[in-house]
Amino acid sequence: MNEKERQTEEIILQSINYQNSPLSGTRLYKRSIHEDGGVTFFMIRNGISKQLVLWKRDQNADIQDFSGEQVEVNSLEFLLCDLSHENAAALRRRFEFTNPVRVGKHNSYGFGDRLGNAGPAHVRSVRGTGFKPVFAQQSIRELERTRRSAEDVLDAATWSVFQEGYHDGFGADGDHLKTTGDIDRMVSSGYTMFTIDPSDYVVDEAREMSEEELKAAFEELPWKDLEDSPDLLPGRFLKNPVKLQDGFKLVPTLEEVLRGMVKYGRVITHTKKMAAYLANQYPGYPSELELSVDETDDPTTLFEHYLVASELDRLGVELVSLAPRFCGHFEKGIDFKGDLDQFRDEYIQHLAIADIFGGYKLSIHSGSDKFSVYEVIGSIHGGAVHVKTAGTSYLEALRTLAEADPELFRQILAFSKKRFNEDKKTYHISADLDRVPDPFSLKENELPALLNDNDARQVLHVAYGSVLSGDEPEAKEFKSRLMEVLENHEELHENNLVHHFEKHLNPFI
Repeated sequence: MNEKERQTEEIILQSINYQNSPLSGTRLYKRSIHEDGGVTFFMIRNGISKQLVLWKRDQNADIQDFSGEQVEVNSLEFLLCDLSHENAAALRRRFEFTNPVRVGKHNSYGFGDRLGNAGPAHVRSVRGTGFKPVFAQQSIRELERTRRSAEDVLDAATWSVFQEGYHDGFGADGDHLKTTGDIDRMVSSGYTMFTIDPSDYVVDEAREMSEEELKAAFEELPWKDLEDSPDLLPGRFLKNPVKLQDGFKLVPTLEEVLRGMVKYGRVITHTKKMAAYLANQYPGYPSELELSVDETDDPTTLFEHYLVASELDRLGVELVSLAPRFCGHFEKGIDFKGDLDQFRDEYIQHLAIADIFGGYKLSIHSGSDKFSVYEVIGSIHGGAVHVKTAGTSYLEALRTLAEADPELFRQILAFSKKRFNEDKKTYHISADLDRVPDPFSLKENELPALLNDNDARQVLHVAYGSVLSGDEPEAKEFKSRLMEVLENHEELHENNLVHHFEKHLNPFI
C-alpha cells in the first residue's frame, strides 16, 4: 500500500467513525477501495446488508450511471448505493476486472453459489493457488429451483471480486445448457463459458441392441449433419490403432464403432448445432465450450471419448473442456465411491486423448467433496483439470446454521427429510433416509456433525430447491431466515467455507 492509498483508507475510516454520520457503525471492506475518474469506490456492511459507496473527490466526476442516496459527512460527498443489478452493471462498465473472461485451458475451479453470498470466501480460497476461478456458475436447473436469474448469479460474482479486490480474472459458466434458447439467456447475461448438456440425445440402449438393431440404428443416424456416410466412417477408426500412454492402444472392433456412434452420434450433431449457433448468432463474442457427457448410465469408455472428440474435431468444434462419465460413482455431496487405481489408470488415458485434440481440460462434474479423486489427479502432475462444485457451498451454509441457529437447522433438516423421496428423483445418490436421525431428538452440539455424515449431507443437498423456493407453506420463510443468520454470522460462515475449500484445493497444489 502506497502513501496515497493509506491516506484514502484513513479518510474513509474517519468518515465511518464520524459521530452520527450516515456511515457511522458500518464496516469497511478494505480490499474494495478502488479509484476511477476522480471517484473512490468502496464497499461497506451496514447492519446485515452491504452497500457500494462512491466518494466523489472531483466535482466534475461523472457518477450518473449509479443510483443511490447522496449524503454528506464532514464536508465530503458520498453516494450510498444498494447492490442492485443496475449498479452491478455500472460497476462492470467502470472496472474491467469485474467482468467475466474466458479462463482457457488452464487448471480451473467452478464455485457454484446457490445463495449468492459465498463469493468472498470463494475468492479467498482460490487466491494464490494457481487455479483460474469460475465464480459465476449455475445450471438452468439450479436457476429454476432457486428462483434466481443468470444476472443475479453474475452480479453476486461481480460484487465478490470487487469486495475482495480480485483482479486476476474469473469465468462465468452457463452450466448444462440444452437449447439455443439457453445460450441466448446466458449470452444476454454476459456469460463466457457454455457447458453443453446433450444428455437428451444419448442412446444408452445401444449397449443392449442386437447386431441387426445396431446396424439399423447406425444407418439411421443424421449423416448429413455428421457430414459423413455410414460406409466411410467405420474405416477411419478401424485402420490405424491410436497410441495413448504407457504403450496403451485403442484398437476398436467394428461393433464398438457402431455402438459408440449409435450411443453418441446425435450427441455429436447436437453439440455441433449448439456451437454453430453460438458462433453464427454472436460472432466475435468471447466464449468457450465445454461438453458434458457425464450424465449417462454407463462410464464413458476410452474409445467412446476418442470417438466423440475426434468427430467434433473433424467438424470444427473446439472444446475448452470435456466431462466424461468416469468409472465409479460421483454422487452429490460425498466422496468418490469406486476403485481409485482404476480411476487413475483410466484418467491418464483420458488425458492422453484430450492431448491429441488440443489439450482441453478434463472436467469433474459432481466434483464437490471428491477428496480421494483430488489426491489422485494432483499426484499425476499432467494435463489440465476443471472441477465443478455447487451443493457443497450450500451445505457449508447449513453447517453455519447448525452452529448459529440450531432450531432453524432442525426445521430445514426435518423438511428436507420429508421432501427426500420426491427431490432425489433427478439425482444418482445412495442416501438412506432411515439412517438420518430425527433432528429434534439431537442436542444442539450434535447437529453440526450431521454435515459430516454422508446420508444427512445427501438428504440436505437434494432438497435445496424445495428449501430455497419456499413453495410449500412451512418453507415459505426458510430462505430469508437462513440468509439473515448467515449475514449476522458472516465471519463464521466465511471461515467455514474457506476451510472447506482449502481441503478441496490443497491436493492439487
